[in-house]
Amino acid sequence: MEKEIIRKSALIARKKAYESNGNDIDISLLVDAVFSFPEVEIVSGYMPIRTEISPLAAMKNLASFGKRLCLPVVQSVGNPLYFKEWTPDSSMISGAFGAKIPKNGLVLKPELLIVPLVAFDRSGARLGYGGGYYDRSLEQLRRRKPTIAVGFAYSSQEVKKVPTERTDQQLDIIVTENEIIYFDN
Repeated sequence: MEKEIIRKSALIARKKAYESNGNDIDISLLVDAVFSFPEVEIVSGYMPIRTEISPLAAMKNLASFGKRLCLPVVQSVGNPLYFKEWTPDSSMISGAFGAKIPKNGLVLKPELLIVPLVAFDRSGARLGYGGGYYDRSLEQLRRRKPTIAVGFAYSSQEVKKVPTERTDQQLDIIVTENEIIYFDN
């Protein structure tokens, strides 16, 4: 119940930020956050849906510097995501929840994920839509090797405290239009 209340108010705040800024935001902080991990070669981004802040300009920038990019693909309810390679020239089709996914592309294992969210707090907790896709995916990837989760959101999506459960995966970094917040997880 508490998560639903926070989710509802955070979605309203995100919608207002989106209506004020749209995709006209400085992506340099997101690019800087990714490049603060020079060893990372494979980065997962996402195709924004609804009023999510868009990482697209940053993804194109990262690709131009030689990073391999991929996008999350929903396999089925209750399962982790898998990640298909993406380039700025990829042919795209509609995937689950209206997000575009690459029509073709190799399945990759990202070392860093740029993660959309509904709300976040200063401890690195993230509130999503409630499906658990990113939590399951991060858990699976982190069992294999260290994997960095970078939440990307408008600053207005910050809340005092996100209620967490045992299965929730912490973020390593939050990037907003105004700042980069690093966490010691």
